[in-house]
Amino acid sequence: MSSENQEASELKHEAAKAGCSLIASHADRSVVTIHGVVRSVTLRPVDGVTALEAELYDGSAGVTLIWLGRRKIEGVAPGRQLKAFGRIGLRSGTRVIYNPRYELEA
Repeated sequence: MSSENQEASELKHEAAKAGCSLIASHADRSVVTIHGVVRSVTLRPVDGVTALEAELYDGSAGVTLIWLGRRKIEGVAPGRQLKAFGRIGLRSGTRVIYNPRYELEA
């Protein structure tokens, strides 16, 4: 098993342990509770509003978490695991959740 496949398997296991279903299993516009690791954090404008974007990956798929009007959220950083709650949608072919509630993992 490659290290990438092993990491994906471990992340899927962590999501199940946290009581969450996998990102890939959710239909667009459904309300979700997901768990994964933050791969990247980016600050960029969205429709003229400053937005903090974090890519969350759970071993099955990724989703971009977008907090409008935020420049920084303490603890949201690459490598950090978190649980996110919100409505999943599509923006330019990418799965997104706007202004999700979240819980940082220790």
